[in-house]
Amino acid sequence: MRATTLFLALATSTSFHAAAMAATADDDQRDDILVVAPKQTERVEDTRSTRVSIDEDRIAKTVNAASVEDTIKYLPSLVVRKRHIGDNFAPIATRTSGLGSSARSLIYADGAILSALIANNNGNGSPRWSLVTPAEIASVDVLYGPFSAAYSGNSIGTVVNITTRMPETLEARVSALVNVQDFSLYGTDRTLATWQISGSVGNRFGPLALFASATRTDARSQPLSIITAASAPAGTSGSYADLNKTGAAVRVLGAGGLEHHVQETYKLKAALDVGSATQLSYVLGIWRDDTTSNVETYLRDANGPNYTSAFASGIYARDALHWSHVLSAQGTADRLQWQLVGTLYDYGHDIQRTPNIAPPAAYAGGAGNVVRQDGTGWVTLDGKGAWQAGDHGLSFGAHVDRYTLASNRYATADWTGEAQGARNQASAGKTQTLALWAQDAWRLTPELTLTLGGRYEWWRAYEGFNFSTSPTLVVNQPERRAEGLSPKASLEWRLADQWSARLSFGQAWRFPTVGELYQAITTGTVLTSPDPTLRPERARSEELAIEKRNAKGSVRLSLFNEVIDDALISQNGALPGLTGTYTYVQNVERTRARGVEIAIDQRDVLARIDVQASVTLADAKTVRDSAFPAAEGKRLPSVPKWKATAVVTWRPVDRLSLTGAARYASRNYANLDNSDTVGNTWQGFYKYLVVDMRATYRLTDHLDLAVGVDNVNNDRYFLFHPFPQRSYTAQIGWRL
Repeated sequence: MRATTLFLALATSTSFHAAAMAATADDDQRDDILVVAPKQTERVEDTRSTRVSIDEDRIAKTVNAASVEDTIKYLPSLVVRKRHIGDNFAPIATRTSGLGSSARSLIYADGAILSALIANNNGNGSPRWSLVTPAEIASVDVLYGPFSAAYSGNSIGTVVNITTRMPETLEARVSALVNVQDFSLYGTDRTLATWQISGSVGNRFGPLALFASATRTDARSQPLSIITAASAPAGTSGSYADLNKTGAAVRVLGAGGLEHHVQETYKLKAALDVGSATQLSYVLGIWRDDTTSNVETYLRDANGPNYTSAFASGIYARDALHWSHVLSAQGTADRLQWQLVGTLYDYGHDIQRTPNIAPPAAYAGGAGNVVRQDGTGWVTLDGKGAWQAGDHGLSFGAHVDRYTLASNRYATADWTGEAQGARNQASAGKTQTLALWAQDAWRLTPELTLTLGGRYEWWRAYEGFNFSTSPTLVVNQPERRAEGLSPKASLEWRLADQWSARLSFGQAWRFPTVGELYQAITTGTVLTSPDPTLRPERARSEELAIEKRNAKGSVRLSLFNEVIDDALISQNGALPGLTGTYTYVQNVERTRARGVEIAIDQRDVLARIDVQASVTLADAKTVRDSAFPAAEGKRLPSVPKWKATAVVTWRPVDRLSLTGAARYASRNYANLDNSDTVGNTWQGFYKYLVVDMRATYRLTDHLDLAVGVDNVNNDRYFLFHPFPQRSYTAQIGWRL
């Protein structure tokens, strides 16, 4: 069953029990990309957007997946900035938006939001991927563009819906993974080892299904930062000559951000059938993170290793415990389907400690800062329904959310200890959104379907507060309110049994996140008040998608165009009352992105050979920016002109699969004015071609073995940070 047919069936179905069982494990019965999950994971909304899907079987055969974000890295137009295994900050770049626009994507797991819409960046705004493990995935669906009224304006780029498994019989799994990276850059030459072990168990007891899992990851990263200066300290040797991203000569003094992660994820899921037409479910997620970061100096003097004060920023320790609760109910009544989903995500504690002094003295303790984000988090509630009446398929719903930022920094006499002193900086605030939406899929003729919809949103930002001791700053930020209507329209024409053409339009309002409004900004020793007057982004998107689908797969051509007014982008500019130029979030009057995407997904192109491939050409530019005119006509940050992927899988026998895959992106930029003329350096963005390989073998019906190599060609590239070089993975899995 093709993905579009599946979701139309869900919108018109009279029971969540229909079409529920998973696809067979036999390699020769592979007509479907999508595995239909058990009934508790099905979605009510009928979305008429371009969609690609990947199921657990294809993930296992084609991806060296240590975490869930790996599973989508070969899908069309997507770039996941995962810097290493265990990375906490892995946002998505899409057709039209870069890696600093995390709030332009929505990530869900079984209807619960994983997107951290507290910020719009590649830091604390990154999705909480760690609450899902690859072993529990049944399928992943990716929607392109803001064309469904069921989703907020944060869907400008993409919506990722992860569907996980629930047991129908007794099941148990154990998996162990080892990854080894060989990394060499400047004076750093290290072999970095990572290991991961995970297990799960589940069963159904009549109307009750239970599932529990645990994963522990111990990971070591390559350097995430490079320490540079205009010149090396007098009397030292060992530094390297290089250029910075704007072409100025620098000396490379060492490396920082050599992270060691110890992370644990625990999941408990329960689903209860209440009669034949209603189901209740609950999901508990617990994530723990213990991270330390070290530095490496290349400098030597008469006394041995030499450090400067710049090395202090590469040393830190993080301790975090986050909780997630998801409670949902869904059911059917006559021709009505309904669903309620409530989520709560809480930073139980989140502490990062940093020194103010350079090593080696910093290793023994000393003055520093402690940043606590305890109390940060969000709550959401969604109610959805679908009603089928003749040629009309009506879907509708309501949404409410609240996002809270609580960031406090304290001075400490010993950054390695537990004590903390007086607060010296604070950022706090909340945002709230209420929304109502509806859309109607009207079958005008057997070949022609018109979908019209709209979403109205009321947004509020309040309790904003900023505090600093140096410079002195105490600001209670003003309350803000805004609202907007987002109309949607789609016309689909089924030209023949296998061909379709769909023209879609969507407007979307993306309201500022609490972090964009209230997160304080520190530039050197100067702290500036954030801008609580930021206006919401308004995106207008169009797509023409022509697609052919048959039993072997699909071929699609998409033409897309997007114009965003008041785009929220971090850029250079002056600040009132201060001299110099600073980097902070501003409204850019207009950006435009247009292009073409070709995607192919075909099984058995030749006997037992499957092929997936995509090419995206995007012309994404700043059209008007009066605050920073130098940006006008330049490419948008981290949106390359070309992106491409290819995955070829050969199954010589049923138990063995061999995969080769590649990801490519052309040169892109970090700065809005494209002034970063050198890409392959610290803080630069360069082109890359990464080739991966994977082999899986089913030793027995209960035991699987996989080996793989990522970045076989050892492309040494930068996306601001140095990215992983060649790494080797071995994995063994047992299932009951």
